[in-house]
Amino acid sequence: MEYLNAWFFGYLALGVVIGFFAGLLGVGGGAMMVPVLAILFPAQGFPFETKMQVILATSMATIMFTSISSVRAHQARGAVNWPALWAMVPGILLGSLIGARVVKHMSTAFLGIFFICFLFYTATQMLINVKPKASRTLPGKLGMVAAGAVLGFLSAMVSVGGAFFTIPFMTWCNVPTITAIGTSAALGFPIALFTTIANIFNGWDVANVPQPSLGYVYLPALVGISITSMLVAPFGARLAHRLPVQTLKRIFAVLLYALGVRMLWGLLLG
Repeated sequence: MEYLNAWFFGYLALGVVIGFFAGLLGVGGGAMMVPVLAILFPAQGFPFETKMQVILATSMATIMFTSISSVRAHQARGAVNWPALWAMVPGILLGSLIGARVVKHMSTAFLGIFFICFLFYTATQMLINVKPKASRTLPGKLGMVAAGAVLGFLSAMVSVGGAFFTIPFMTWCNVPTITAIGTSAALGFPIALFTTIANIFNGWDVANVPQPSLGYVYLPALVGISITSMLVAPFGARLAHRLPVQTLKRIFAVLLYALGVRMLWGLLLG
């Protein structure tokens, strides 16, 4: 009960925002969660040495639960390409485990800078609406496995469910945007599951990890964010099928720029 304090209610509030955008844009919410947790965790006095590892691991763990809620809403509207998803899962498993292992051996400062660059790159990609060639389609089985490996590795590195890589990839292959969003939401689960398993083992015997934790996963934040994000995600998914997606992406891009600047400022201040 000692963990049911103001910080826990802050996690609940963060879950509302994460769940809404998860359903709306098929994202796991990591791009928003990581900068916010980078503010909340130091404010609670968590050790700097493992700060980014704990932030990335906790963020990724919540995506498992948000993804389930989001994909159910998208599947009800037939917006999930299951054959494409299953073709990428083997590669995602390999890429996620390798990415999580790499993160363990990187410094907090490097991970912070890497994630900030990712935020700025993703925001820019959302603002640029480049049309793919009409003849382009999804690759064959080996190509999809390779794509899954790249998506899993990058997602584990920056603690996202893969939407910021999956959606551009699938739309580049002429998959309808709303289907790319629904499929991305579904892909968030295996990416988050495999990476979370690796993060638990990688952080099992590491010192300077805030408690109560499971490996690098900080449990109060995981529980608080997951509760509300799962409840809100279906509402975002319903709106995704009604509103102009490109307009929503532009709004989200501005938010990513703002979060990136705020995170950079916090990193510079130490």
